[in-house]
Amino acid sequence: MNPLLATLGDKLTERWLNLLVLPGALFLAATAVGTTLGHRHWHDIDRLRTTLDDLAALPALDRTGTAALLVALVLLTATAASLAAQFLGSVIERYWLRFGRDPLSRALTARRTRKWQERDAKLGEAVGHAHQTGAGPNGAVMIPSSSLARIQALTEARDRVALREPARPTWYGDRMQATADRVEAAYGVDLAALWPRLWLILPEPAVRQIQSAHDSFGAAARLAAWAVGYALLACWWWPAVLAALGCAAVARSRARTALDALAGLIEAAVDVHGRELATRVGLVSPEAPGRLAHDTGDGMSAVFRKAE
Repeated sequence: MNPLLATLGDKLTERWLNLLVLPGALFLAATAVGTTLGHRHWHDIDRLRTTLDDLAALPALDRTGTAALLVALVLLTATAASLAAQFLGSVIERYWLRFGRDPLSRALTARRTRKWQERDAKLGEAVGHAHQTGAGPNGAVMIPSSSLARIQALTEARDRVALREPARPTWYGDRMQATADRVEAAYGVDLAALWPRLWLILPEPAVRQIQSAHDSFGAAARLAAWAVGYALLACWWWPAVLAALGCAAVARSRARTALDALAGLIEAAVDVHGRELATRVGLVSPEAPGRLAHDTGDGMSAVFRKAE
C-alpha cells in the first residue's frame, strides 16, 4: 500500500506542478517584471537587477521562516492564478460553442453565412466551368489538373468558414453542429439525445480517444485564457502583448485541431456503435442484418426524448 500511495502522491504532485504552479508562476514572474519596468523602462535590465538586489538585501529574508512563508505565498498565488485561468478557460470553451441568440452572435452568424455563401458560389462556378470545358469521349467528364487544384483550393477556403452553411457564430460551434446534422441526415437520430446513452456503451479505447480530444480542446481554451491575462498585463508592460498574441495563435490552432478530431470521433462512434445501442434498447433485433436504418433512428430519438 505504501508504494502505491507514494506513486499516487508523486503523480498528483507532478500534475499539480505542471497544470497549476508552473503556468501561474510564469505569469507571476511576467507580472513582477512588467510592473517593475513599466512602458518607459520596458527593456531596462539594470533597473530590474537593482530591484532584485534591494529585495534580496531585506533583513527579513535572512530568516528561514520568512523565506518559507514567501515561497508558500508565491506557490499559493501561482495556483490561484492557474485556477482563475481554468475558470476563464471553461467560460471561453462555452463561448466558442454557443448558439447565436444574442444580437452580437446573430450578427456574427450572418457575417459568416455571407462569407460562406460567397465562397460556395465561387466553388459552384469553378465546378460548372470545369464540367463545361472538360468533357471527354463517351460523355465522361475529364477535369484538367489546374481546374481540379482550383476546386480543391476553393473547397478548403469554404470549409475554413464552415463545413455547412453556418448556423452558429463561431467555427467551433458550426463544426459540432455539422456533426449533429450529418448524423441526423444519415440515421434520423438526434445526436444530443443519443450521445449520453451511447457514451455508456462505448469501449474503453474509444472513450480514451474521445476524452483525450476533449481534454485537448479544454487545454486550448485555458491557453486562450492565459492570452487574456497577458493582454491585461500589456496595459502596464507592452511586451506582454507578444506573449498574448503567441498564446492566442497557438490556442486557436490547437482548438481547431482538437475540436475537429473530437467531432470526427463522435461521428465515428455513432457509425460504429449506433446500431448496438438500438439493439440494446430493443428497437433492432440482434439477428437483423444491415446498418442503422433511418426509421430506427427516428424511433431512438422518440424513445430518448421521452415524448418531450
